[in-house]
Amino acid sequence: MSKRLYLLMILFFIMAVSSCDDGEEISEPSYISSDSVVKMGGVLPFTGSLSEDGKPRHQSALLATKHLAEAGFPVEWTVVDSKNDANSAVEAARDLVEKGQVQVIIGASSSAVTIEVAKKVSIPNQVPQIAIASTSPAITTLADQDFLFRTAPSDALQAVVLARLASGTLKDVNLPRSSSAHSGYKRVSVLYVEGTYGQGLNDVFTKHFDELGGEKVVAVSHPEVPISDLENKALLRQILLPSLQQAYADGETEVLIAMSYTGYAEVFLQQAIENNLFDKFLFVDATKSQRQLENSSVGPHLEGMCGTAPGSEPTEEFLEVFNTDYKAEYGEEPPSLSFMFNTYDAVIIAGLAAYAAQAIGEAVTPITIREYLRRVNDPDGEKIIAGKTEKLKRAMKILDSGLTIDYQGASGDVNFDDNGDVITPIEIWCYQGGEMVSQGNEQP
Repeated sequence: MSKRLYLLMILFFIMAVSSCDDGEEISEPSYISSDSVVKMGGVLPFTGSLSEDGKPRHQSALLATKHLAEAGFPVEWTVVDSKNDANSAVEAARDLVEKGQVQVIIGASSSAVTIEVAKKVSIPNQVPQIAIASTSPAITTLADQDFLFRTAPSDALQAVVLARLASGTLKDVNLPRSSSAHSGYKRVSVLYVEGTYGQGLNDVFTKHFDELGGEKVVAVSHPEVPISDLENKALLRQILLPSLQQAYADGETEVLIAMSYTGYAEVFLQQAIENNLFDKFLFVDATKSQRQLENSSVGPHLEGMCGTAPGSEPTEEFLEVFNTDYKAEYGEEPPSLSFMFNTYDAVIIAGLAAYAAQAIGEAVTPITIREYLRRVNDPDGEKIIAGKTEKLKRAMKILDSGLTIDYQGASGDVNFDDNGDVITPIEIWCYQGGEMVSQGNEQP
């Protein structure tokens, strides 16, 4: 059964907006009518190999819908479980579209799933889709008829920074002396998950590592298993061990780069340690995991190990608002997992695009949302920095006047190019003291 959570928040406002002068009091947006609800559908991994990420990303999306509603624009949010499985995600997304529950899709997470949803649901049904964690370079060149966007950068960027991290040639970030990657490596092994994400990231990494003076890359893929087999750890160990042993390459390399999903990585990392195959590791966005730290057989061995992930550049104001609201809503601090801010931004952007359409008298439809996505990320528009509700009210006032805005997201600059891509910095992070600690952002 697909997991569905539904949020409907409608606020009615009676105050009109007069002008967009910076110095005036910010009143409520003008164009709020009884049919203003924008319907968004999240396709997120609550189960499967990325299950650790589903709930936090969903909660980030819910915060964004809350902030939009508080600013004066209602959101109807429905979410389904992608299971990080292409067939399951396509079926769930198609169900959302065919039942008229969505005008824009937020998701999916892994690149292969995102591409299949786009090809089989979003594009043929002309529904815009904003991916939140899909980084494969293949998305850039997909013939998507301008219906697929993403708030996460391409791995063409992450792989460049990963190559610098592995070779010890970072330009903007200084690793702690205690980090095993401080001096870099010359010979590396890569264990990557089969499919669009792993193959694309590995290909770009290998090219750049070689250019930076790397002497050897032993790259080995491992298969994805049916979702029904993911909880069978004995079977997973049996499936993953041959690939891990092949990556070991008779001990000729210095480090293993875990270029997979957490559901697999937590298994093969434990195998690598138990079998004395590797004792040094590097990680990527999809293997940045609190769950690995909490695994008693793996966590103690990860101290000082580092990795990459699409970075973010939130303001202090936004962090204060986000952290306070997150804790108030969910009773816990937000986890240090990847793509939470990218998820938040995707929902805000979709909401602002829908508002921009109706502000000049157009109906809110999938097509008008798509047409206005770039008008709320226009470099020539007034900058609207993610943060307090007043900032969103300000954005809506400007859109009321038919002008564009330049939304500066929590995840960074989210101006969509002609391919629907964005360029953001890449974070360098390390496992330190039982936590995942950001070391700063590296510009690709």
